[in-house]
Amino acid sequence: MVQERARELNRIQKVLEGANIKLSSVVSEIDGKSSRDMLTMLAAGCNDAKAMANKARRQMRKKIPQLEEALHGFMGEHQRLMLDSMLKHIDFLESHILLLDKEIHEKMEPVSEQITLIDSIPGIGERSAQVIIAEIGTNMNQFPSAAHLASWAGICPGNNESAGKPAREAIF
Repeated sequence: MVQERARELNRIQKVLEGANIKLSSVVSEIDGKSSRDMLTMLAAGCNDAKAMANKARRQMRKKIPQLEEALHGFMGEHQRLMLDSMLKHIDFLESHILLLDKEIHEKMEPVSEQITLIDSIPGIGERSAQVIIAEIGTNMNQFPSAAHLASWAGICPGNNESAGKPAREAIF
């Protein structure tokens, strides 16, 4: 669902480009609160770039002149309908992502201590720690050594060479 949400945001960006609206060139996040307010106004039929730019919050208020320029474009009725539909789909996905996150958190509560330990490894976040626990469990007795665990997980380094020379992978 997170990936689908990202795809939907890309579709919104494509609709905006088709309408010659360059919002993403000014804002850092097309799915931020200020951007969302502006997109909602666009979907509702607003053509007033100044009014939409005034929806900017906090740090983005400094960019109001650039926002006004970026929001000048022409959005047809079909594009508005598509934008509205995409925004509603994102809302649906976000509500379900929150629901699933809550469910995952509840199911992982019994192993929260192990998740915290794995999360303390640099480069591994809470979600990755949850996935690791879900995949291999907490009983490491099933693996005779750390190398066996790494092999089972498919993260063993390979040594592909022939006649003492490193083998090159084929590029297709």
